[in-house]
Amino acid sequence: GNLFAGGKNVVKKTFSVDGVCDRCKKRIEDAAYIKGVKFADWDKHSRSLTVDFDSTKTNTDMIMQSIAKVGHDTQLFKASPEDYNKLPSCCRYKSGLKTH
Repeated sequence: GNLFAGGKNVVKKTFSVDGVCDRCKKRIEDAAYIKGVKFADWDKHSRSLTVDFDSTKTNTDMIMQSIAKVGHDTQLFKASPEDYNKLPSCCRYKSGLKTH
């Protein structure tokens, strides 16, 4: 496809997502890549996710909801206890784990 198609609709946003490790990073980024998302990068030290997405196809609420569904709290949407409890023990950011 044409790389520039819809380029004018692509916006960059950064928001906070809780997590502690590289396994969290992969899970968060995978969850962020919903339809319309072009780029997702989560930084475990700043706990911030930067996304580039086509604003005609998705929005930050939908991206955050997708991330919350895999167990990670975001700036606006919290993970359910059930989804949080599915995380491996090394990813349970609420238990006071340091970044690792």
